[in-house]
Amino acid sequence: QVHLVESGGGLVQAGGSLRLSCAASGRTFTRYAMGWFRQAPGKEREFVAAISLSGGSTYYADSVKGRFTISRDSAKNTVYLQMNSLKPEDTAVYYCAAATRYPRGTTTERDYDYWGQGTQVTVSS
Repeated sequence: QVHLVESGGGLVQAGGSLRLSCAASGRTFTRYAMGWFRQAPGKEREFVAAISLSGGSTYYADSVKGRFTISRDSAKNTVYLQMNSLKPEDTAVYYCAAATRYPRGTTTERDYDYWGQGTQVTVSS
C-alpha cells in the first residue's frame, strides 16, 4: 500500500508560480513511476505530467509543456510539480498518483494504482 499526500496548492495570480509536492509513504517509493493529474470543475480528470521510476524520463500534456516541470527526490520520497507562468485555465484540483506496473512512466489514468486526496490550485486573472 502507498499513501500519497499532496501539498503546495493555493491561490495565485496569472503569470505566477506554485510548486506542488507529493509525499509518499513506505520504502518502495523508488519502485513507482509517478504522475500528476488535474480536474477542473465540470470537467473530467486529465493528465498533466509523469516521471519514470528512475527519473530519467518525463512526459507532459501539451497544455503545460514548457511551463511545468515534474521531478522526484527519492531520498525524500517526494515528487514535485513546479508550475510557472500559470494561467486561469490551470485552475483545478491537482492529484498525484503512483503507477506500480509502468516503470518507464505512463500518461494513462487507468495505469495508476494509488492516488492522493488532491490539492486545489486557483489562478486568478
